[in-house]
Amino acid sequence: MEMNFYSLGAAEEVTGSKHVLEIDSKSYLIDCGAFQGSRAEADRKNREFGIEPDRIDGVILTHGHFDHCGMLPLLTKKGYRGNIYSTPATRDISSLVMMDSAHIQARDAEYLRKQAQKKGEKFDWTPLYTEKDAVEATGQIMGISYRRPFLMGNDIRCEFYDAGHILGSAMAYVTVNKDGGERTVLFTGDLGRKNKPIIRDPERAPAPDYMVLESTYGDRLHDKTDDAMKKLAEIATEAVANRGKIIIPSFAIERTQELVYYFHLLVDEKKIPEIPMYVDSPMATNATTVFQVHPECYDEEIYEAFIKHHKNPFGFNSLHFTTSVDESKALNDIKGPAVIISADGMCEAGRVQHHLINNIGAPNTTILLVGFMAENTLGRRLQNREEEVKIHGMWFKRRARVENINAFSAHADYKEAGEWLDSLDLSRLKKIFIVHGEPKAQTAFKKYLETKTSAEPVIVKYGETYSLK
Repeated sequence: MEMNFYSLGAAEEVTGSKHVLEIDSKSYLIDCGAFQGSRAEADRKNREFGIEPDRIDGVILTHGHFDHCGMLPLLTKKGYRGNIYSTPATRDISSLVMMDSAHIQARDAEYLRKQAQKKGEKFDWTPLYTEKDAVEATGQIMGISYRRPFLMGNDIRCEFYDAGHILGSAMAYVTVNKDGGERTVLFTGDLGRKNKPIIRDPERAPAPDYMVLESTYGDRLHDKTDDAMKKLAEIATEAVANRGKIIIPSFAIERTQELVYYFHLLVDEKKIPEIPMYVDSPMATNATTVFQVHPECYDEEIYEAFIKHHKNPFGFNSLHFTTSVDESKALNDIKGPAVIISADGMCEAGRVQHHLINNIGAPNTTILLVGFMAENTLGRRLQNREEEVKIHGMWFKRRARVENINAFSAHADYKEAGEWLDSLDLSRLKKIFIVHGEPKAQTAFKKYLETKTSAEPVIVKYGETYSLK
């Protein structure tokens, strides 16, 4: 039996997760995510798929974030007709994400076409895929619950364990029994954190021979939740005093629902007054509905919230969901105080860009960043507090205050990842393949892992093949 592993994305970078497990003559794809960052570079990388669809015998989808599922429609468009395995919640969430991406691409193509016509320039950019492609990709996803082993092929079994990252997120434990021997590989996907609201803690997976482990926060520790709640309360109180707006770029899935939940708690505890809050993201609105129909993913804390409030804990009296473009535009005219939560989380697309255009020049506006911002994204430039940023091809001076709260990240920091590793049986672990992180974070994480286990940590290089003997 010959087994190999290589990566076609999220190797020494954070976005575009796309990994391949080769077992003899068969290839299995783990995640099929989109690259995010510089528009031209991301477009090029996303079009250069890296593997022919007819070489793929099956696809495992760990969770529904765009950088893990966003290129599935392109895979089916190129001819892949096999199964895509995920949890039921991930199937529903990734469907929303892929459809939203197709819609944004179509809208961007129309906008760029009009801009080119005004300038008398040639325009030949086409979307990577359409809504029809997204529907076809969703139709190939098989929803399989946690801890329900399933066969991906002869002698190849997989089982999902809760990764505690977002609703439905999973670690994939792959077992290969062939030629009288057994080898196991654990793909963590994006590893979550303990004691987060709404979803459960990362599970203890069985002992693996090899592990593919993310490293987003390989050189950083998160703020404590209590400190973050205090800071969130301070920012909200100041917005009320200054009659300002709080603009929160947020991932539509998990982060938005978590923020609403935290604001809800602060109001219940009378630490802040009720502030008009607007979730301006059609996908976040739909994702909140998905959360409501997947209670199998909840932890006990959210159950208590349901029982205590006898209603949806993701909403309260001052919360409003916008459903149309006109309602979104109307937010430009409202006076503060107000909280506007809008996608995209890294500010690379979506309605949040329009809110930034209309509010970034106001000194009483606070731009609150609550997640990881990849290199070359608008979110990273705001995080760096650049005095002038480009949005939609135009330059804007930043007079708004930028605040950052790290405690709300859905990724484990290096210490939390280490504590999770401590909970596992690592007696048979030979190597840990480090993916999904920037070089500086991965170098630090590698040194940290060397103190945690005798297994060899390896920083995965793009396209390099690693033997799993």
